[in-house]
Amino acid sequence: MTTQKVWIKYAKDLKQFIISKVKDTTIADDILQESFIKIHMKLHTLKDITKLKPWAFTIARNSILDYFKTTNQTFEITNFKNEIQLLENTHTQKDCLRGILQNLPEKYRTPIFLSDIKGLKQEQVAKQLNLPLPTVKSQIQRGRKLITEGFMNCCGFTLNENGKLIGEIQEKENCKVCN
Repeated sequence: MTTQKVWIKYAKDLKQFIISKVKDTTIADDILQESFIKIHMKLHTLKDITKLKPWAFTIARNSILDYFKTTNQTFEITNFKNEIQLLENTHTQKDCLRGILQNLPEKYRTPIFLSDIKGLKQEQVAKQLNLPLPTVKSQIQRGRKLITEGFMNCCGFTLNENGKLIGEIQEKENCKVCN
């Protein structure tokens, strides 16, 4: 994971979090920049990439606290802890996808991973797995269908007239995959 990828993924949410605390967009921009300098400098120390989001928010929270300390302003620290905890418990489509992928049979999971996650062409996947191209194409197609079914079973998504998944992620307690 690169700092740029972290920026693309979390900068907007981090900025909203910071603004909610300092109530000034200019100061929030400065704190966001300071937070990302810290993220950039320490990203290599993060051992578990699944903890990236709470880790980044903790860095932002600490940057906000530093700002309040240097400006001698008062703040309510308990609100920070509650908000970070809420962020850590947020249920996302990625959580469901992770569960769905873990439950896929290996013969579908590996080709899907190589083609859709690593970005290899199907011919390259076939060569790497030492399988005929039609077999790999079939496995990828079947794996994608199983992922779609997983979202439909997990969170009640449906297919629109174009065959695209539509719906909204359910609360974690109601999710059949993540619970």
